[in-house]
Amino acid sequence: MKLATPRWWYSRDRRVMPMTRGLLTPLSWVWTGVTARRIARARPADAGVPVICVGNVTMGGAGKTPVVREIARRLDAHVLTRGYGGREAGPLRVDPTRHDADDVGDEPLMLATDLPVWVSRDRAAGARAAAEAGARVIVMDDGHQNPSVRKALSLVVVDGETRNGEWPFGDGRVFPAGPMREPLEAGLARADASVVLLPADLEAPDPELLAALARRPVLIARLVSAGPPPPGPVVGFAGIGKPWKFERALKAAGAELADFAPFPDHFAYDPAALKLLDERAAQFGARLVTTEKDWVRLPSDWRAKVTPWPVRAAFEDEAGLDRLLSAL
Repeated sequence: MKLATPRWWYSRDRRVMPMTRGLLTPLSWVWTGVTARRIARARPADAGVPVICVGNVTMGGAGKTPVVREIARRLDAHVLTRGYGGREAGPLRVDPTRHDADDVGDEPLMLATDLPVWVSRDRAAGARAAAEAGARVIVMDDGHQNPSVRKALSLVVVDGETRNGEWPFGDGRVFPAGPMREPLEAGLARADASVVLLPADLEAPDPELLAALARRPVLIARLVSAGPPPPGPVVGFAGIGKPWKFERALKAAGAELADFAPFPDHFAYDPAALKLLDERAAQFGARLVTTEKDWVRLPSDWRAKVTPWPVRAAFEDEAGLDRLLSAL
């Protein structure tokens, strides 16, 4: 059973869920210690080609995948991912004509529509397989806390949404007491730069957030739609790290949003959930719209009923990004 991302994780107000935070804090100390020890003891393998890691310091919902796609497109690179949610251990090159989300996971399947994508639970083996297949550069989706592969460049993606009391790092506590995979300072110390991903309707990043990231170069990217949302009333749904961000994006793009249904990250849409969505769409005389990542997880007979609404990461300082990548 998948659980939805707790909204209270992203509140800096320690009066929110104080008992839950307190009870989970000892477990977060264990998580922090195990992660730090694993990274310190690792001997990263050299893939033979440059590996760019696009990761984060929080548990999800930062917008990492659009950044991976944009950088891989710029460099004509192969993408390497663990394939979360898929049964294949790899190393395996994803073929959208043969594989589905149950095989390789939703994000690899989505990216493989326009990029060479490799799935491998053993990241070092996956990087070697991609290099042997002709990859000149590899973009590793996630893995900032995975020390098994030597990285030529490490980027940390940070959610730039700081409105309505939200803060991307919560009160700084590590999982499960908060959203952090490791303490912020430890994560930034291994990064070459941070990418702050802003929603389309936020004019500028929070100065306090930029100050928190100031020890490394900061690039600003904006999550923009690749096209307008469907016309007429729509019922949106999303099973991503922060489903409420997709809801806001639809509203900001001018969608006539009649209703919205959030689901846990990587949610497997079963008949009960699909029936609920069908009923809501019928109730409002609306069409269903979801993310690309959710769309590839739908049963094949349902994809014709649902419109995927793609978004992409647009860097404000493209020259700055190119300078960073040119160091490779």
